[in-house]
Amino acid sequence: MNPKVDAFLSKTNKWQAELEQLRLLLLDCGLTEDFKWNHPCYTFQNRNIALIHGFKEYCALLFVNGALLADIHGILIQQTENTQAARQIRFVKMQEIIKQKSTLKAYIYEAIEAEKAGLKVDFKTNSKLEFCEEFQAILDKNPDLQTAFEALTPGRKKAYNMYFSGAKQPKTRYARIDKYSQRILDGKGLNDCVCGLSHKMPSCDGSHKYLRK
Repeated sequence: MNPKVDAFLSKTNKWQAELEQLRLLLLDCGLTEDFKWNHPCYTFQNRNIALIHGFKEYCALLFVNGALLADIHGILIQQTENTQAARQIRFVKMQEIIKQKSTLKAYIYEAIEAEKAGLKVDFKTNSKLEFCEEFQAILDKNPDLQTAFEALTPGRKKAYNMYFSGAKQPKTRYARIDKYSQRILDGKGLNDCVCGLSHKMPSCDGSHKYLRK
């Protein structure tokens, strides 16, 4: 068990028991526990398989490349129409997780086999977001960044895309992308607070500027 996940779950006010149950289920399938994009992440041979999330109305088991799964039970959910690879299974109570335990394990094992086979999601150009050439090239070469960007809300994606594309010179576009790539990997939006001091989370209200060294 990863201590970062222990700390994350200890601070979780909602869905703590359900997330703990999902955590044990994923570990029981032989996955390695990590902490990426501000959420518990489960990997196989350093390749991302699944994450667990808690939202206002539900908690979820998210398969990073869920689009590759057969989904014979019809339980995978595409978060938004722009989400290409990731798929969720949502829960609103513990009994749902316990009742579907064998099914969930089957989906996890199928996701592992897809990674072993080297299967890839065929990412299609997003008709609503036309990326600048530099950003698209970097996404194509960095699967982790591609996955993290896909996991962002549509509003956050649009903000990044506008900011990167808004620079006139390729050099400036590359500089912006390089500067904000880690923020994307951390699951943060362009204007989200990264220091935890803002009184208007997740947005940054500039509170960090008033700290005295």
